[in-house]
Amino acid sequence: MVKVVWTDSAIDDLNEIGEHILKDSERYAQLTVDRLFNAVDILESHPLSGKMVPEFQNDKIRELIRFNYRIDYRIVDEYRIDIITVHRCERSIRNA
Repeated sequence: MVKVVWTDSAIDDLNEIGEHILKDSERYAQLTVDRLFNAVDILESHPLSGKMVPEFQNDKIRELIRFNYRIDYRIVDEYRIDIITVHRCERSIRNA
């Protein structure tokens, strides 16, 4: 089983997403953050379940799409995956 590690940057992204949604709905903000955080659980047993990030064309940098968000991750080795960023799908990773 692969260990999934959230980088500080990715945690900051989740907090910013939650704060932005919080302006309209506390319940929806918490629900969205929880769903995004839990969406990566699949990577523990299926690390290649995301598709390759188009901007990099590197098989070790992949993404999961959940709702209108992109969860970008890097396969460090066969035992570890780092979640590197979470952002809206319409933004490229270079602008995230």
